[in-house]
Amino acid sequence: MSKDLSFIHRFEPGNRLEAPPLLLLHGTGGDENDLLPLGEAIAPGAPLLSVRGQVLEHGMPRFFRRLAEGVFDEDDVRRRANELADFVVAARSRYGLAAPIALGYSNGANIAAAVLLLRPDVLAGAILLRAMVPLRQAPTPDLAGKPVLIASGNSDPIIPRDNSARLATMLQQAGAEVQHPTLPVGHQLSQADLTLAKTWVQGLRHISIQRDPAKPVAVSGDEPGNRHVIVSDVGLNHQ
Repeated sequence: MSKDLSFIHRFEPGNRLEAPPLLLLHGTGGDENDLLPLGEAIAPGAPLLSVRGQVLEHGMPRFFRRLAEGVFDEDDVRRRANELADFVVAARSRYGLAAPIALGYSNGANIAAAVLLLRPDVLAGAILLRAMVPLRQAPTPDLAGKPVLIASGNSDPIIPRDNSARLATMLQQAGAEVQHPTLPVGHQLSQADLTLAKTWVQGLRHISIQRDPAKPVAVSGDEPGNRHVIVSDVGLNHQ
């Protein structure tokens, strides 16, 4: 765990220099440790930058405030998305990283979507697991060619189907290459999410790996194993 940048985070350098890094963003009640196993399983050997949200709701970390279930404090969303984007810029310089692909679950997926809308240059793409529209009125960014995977659950009790569909449309209209499958699951993550996201990452061919040339790239000497990861109850099942 590191506290020397603006967010508490963990950085795992990985050992595949050709792999785009993943920015891991937990759900409500999670922390910087929650999504590391998922990130390692989806993109073995890729650099992982895992961040803890700075908002507390009844003691549970989140990335922005909400007024009620599914009702967001949109001024806070904008502020927190920009703070997270600034952190990513600083972390890229610190660790010699390329622009990351965000891997966010629930509240983490929502803040990743907000960063795409408000600071599109910061992310190379995104995997949004159980995401909602983060801003009712958002600018139309230039997301031309950015790959985005939105994975919804067909029995999700929290996110209306038309909400995640609106998010997919918003990102498509901004130029993103969006895939939006619906899985036979609820709000919690499942093995199907892992398989889907891993296949999607393996299919990426046009992510440019451009690191800060002034910074050395740390490489882990540990070879990631072919670990079988069952994903469930990651953080809490709240937006």
